[in-house]
Amino acid sequence: MSNKNERQGDFFDEYKPEETALVVNEGVEQPPVVSPYLQQILSRRRSVKSDMTVDDYMDGILRGDRVVLSKAITLVESSLPHHREMARELIVRCLAHSKRRRSMRIGITGVPGAGKSTFIESFGNMVTEFGHQLAVLAIDPSSEKTKGSILGDKTRMETLCNNPKAFIRPSPSAGSLGGVARKTRETIILCEAAGFDIVFIETVGVGQSETAVHSMSDFFLLLQISGAGDDLQGIKRGIMEMSDLILINKADGSNKEKANMARAVYANALHLFPPTESGWVPTALAASSIEKSGLDQVWEKIQEYFKLVMENGYYDHRRLEQDRWWMYETINNSIKDMFYENETIEKLIPEYEEAVLEGRIDSFSAAAELLNKYLGK
Repeated sequence: MSNKNERQGDFFDEYKPEETALVVNEGVEQPPVVSPYLQQILSRRRSVKSDMTVDDYMDGILRGDRVVLSKAITLVESSLPHHREMARELIVRCLAHSKRRRSMRIGITGVPGAGKSTFIESFGNMVTEFGHQLAVLAIDPSSEKTKGSILGDKTRMETLCNNPKAFIRPSPSAGSLGGVARKTRETIILCEAAGFDIVFIETVGVGQSETAVHSMSDFFLLLQISGAGDDLQGIKRGIMEMSDLILINKADGSNKEKANMARAVYANALHLFPPTESGWVPTALAASSIEKSGLDQVWEKIQEYFKLVMENGYYDHRRLEQDRWWMYETINNSIKDMFYENETIEKLIPEYEEAVLEGRIDSFSAAAELLNKYLGK
């Protein structure tokens, strides 16, 4: 084999390139796998983000610039300490503009599969046709294993996503109870300052701590479906007594009759609850998000509610209650951040975690010791 290769090499050596067609051209140099301009692009993006001041964010938000609004929401959601300072100043400056909007904050919750995304898309498009600017804060469940979220609400709300009068912002729940992102209320304030007069807050619908979304909304809408088990299972005080309207979704096709029966059951159950503080009498409706039937009745009820609470002063009272509740929530979140970001605690937590897993200390004692060390006791 080696002799053959040598003879083949000698054969080519005997001829000049121009005397034979059997010529091996030099290869073309392959481009690098990673673009040589990638670092420039990344550094340019970093410089744009880092160069933006609170004034830049404010100017963009008040202009209704959605790119700047998205960046501002990302800033608010950031856990970096220097971002928190900027975010706090930005929120305070946006509050004055937010309060002047007299917006409608509508919380929307329901069990998974109730059709929340489909309803929001159909109902949202209808609302924007009436001249309103709509912001949708869609909360996506985070995986307990990977801590990641699909954030696929923009894909499911394709027509609403392309609506120039609508703004959709998906955020991960990141383990928050009630399926509400930790920075949802701050995001509401930014959206209102940007000119959105209606804000939908869509929760994961996990059935835990719905007071979180109720505490930051003016109107609470509960979506239910029929044919998914015992309808009486949903008639429980917790979430129903917080609801201003119960909507039986998917009232179409062969399911229309069942939906109307479920609507009657829920409507009768609502009469058993004591009067609401707002003076509003909650009721139940049936609608189809696909056929877009019954949505106009939902909008009429929402308008009736806001007309009532504006006239009797409950709207302003409710906003003050929201501020009070969120003051305590901000304190709790800040204390939690300070604890886990403490350098001493960061070093000790792995040791105590290992000790708990090995059974050398119980979880309550470990927590107490860590707290004492944080407090310097």
